[in-house]
Amino acid sequence: MAPKKEDQSRLRWVRLDNAAKIYPAVLRRNWSNLYRQSVTLTEDVDAAVLQRALEVTVPRFPTIAARLRRGVFWYYLQQIPQAPAIREEHSYPMVWMSRREMRRCAFRVVVYRSRIAVEFFHSLTDGNGALIFLKTLTAEYLEQKYGITVPAEEGVLDRRELPKPEELEDSFPKYAAPVTASRKERKAWRLWGEPQPGGFLHQVCMRLPVEAALKGARDRGVTLTVFLGAAMMMALQELQKEKEPFHRRKPIRLLIPVDLRKLFPSKTLRNFAMFTIPELDPRLGDYTFDEICTIIRHKIGLEVTPKHMSTVIATNVRDEQNLAVRLIPLPLKNMVMKAIFDTVGESQSCLSMSNLGAIRLPEVMKPYIRRMDFVLGVQAAAPYNCGILSYGDTLYINFIRNTRVAELERHFFEVLRDLGIPVTVESNQNER
Repeated sequence: MAPKKEDQSRLRWVRLDNAAKIYPAVLRRNWSNLYRQSVTLTEDVDAAVLQRALEVTVPRFPTIAARLRRGVFWYYLQQIPQAPAIREEHSYPMVWMSRREMRRCAFRVVVYRSRIAVEFFHSLTDGNGALIFLKTLTAEYLEQKYGITVPAEEGVLDRRELPKPEELEDSFPKYAAPVTASRKERKAWRLWGEPQPGGFLHQVCMRLPVEAALKGARDRGVTLTVFLGAAMMMALQELQKEKEPFHRRKPIRLLIPVDLRKLFPSKTLRNFAMFTIPELDPRLGDYTFDEICTIIRHKIGLEVTPKHMSTVIATNVRDEQNLAVRLIPLPLKNMVMKAIFDTVGESQSCLSMSNLGAIRLPEVMKPYIRRMDFVLGVQAAAPYNCGILSYGDTLYINFIRNTRVAELERHFFEVLRDLGIPVTVESNQNER
């Protein structure tokens, strides 16, 4: 039932944050830039209880439980008046979300057996905000289903509290430096393959023992993100050698998102992430695994600092605050942003590898949860992306692709095998 007109006036609305503005402009018929976070329980989900839990949770997150609205100069988010209906999963993850659907609600809650998945349009929030939403929703479900009490800790919010102002802020302008960074970047090699007809997205999950992966990282004096990034770039190097003659090879560049809350004292639940992009130049010959580890470690050490990231933030914020840009009508603004995105945006890297890290939960929730997963959507013009997290003693690496053959996954598996790390592989093809 549509909300009454007087109810609409009470719904909170916010301008899109600096990172969110690009996503509505670059939407296309076969790409809506969704990502998914999910929790798998020890028992099948009671959809009726989950629906009630969602209704309790939604008011706590007015900038995530929101719909995308169109203004004269910019899009904006408006709090939804009521929780959307829970959906059953009938096909592949992250089915295309139309603009019409986004105008009603820009996220979905999807159930499959014991799995609760939430799919977010990227303008709503980044991986950190999405994780807090999923944890809080799951906590409310467990409380209603099993009569337990889950404390507001480890990223679980109290559903009875009002949203806090710091959770709703756009932190980009707040932490922008007085100087800007250069945008000059080299174009990267673009992965390609035979498209999968019908828009089907293949999801391949590799499960690794956390301790084995951590040992591999410690042996080389690097973090787990550096270690996994090196494995990914090694796989990309081998795949490019397999697919391209030497004279056609281009730089291999991996986009690694950075949660800026680890660098700045922000508590926002909106987008607040940037990235670093390590690079291999194939003209210089093959790189060993240890060489790639060194390259990524130094790249992160140089760029993932408050001072450097504040200059990158400033570059984006300054464009947004330009008076001429602000006064351009939205249709023309969309055309310009889409053209820039198509020529510069995704051409900077082969794919994104986003690691949410080790997921922590209140102790009382752990007996009810078997696993958690993070799945990025494919890029607009490239067939792959990769989302990573660890829960308990298992590392979950989720590849997504829209091409027929699992080429990158095969090379990544072989790199891990050669490093002596045991891997279990599963695919959504097994469920069809």
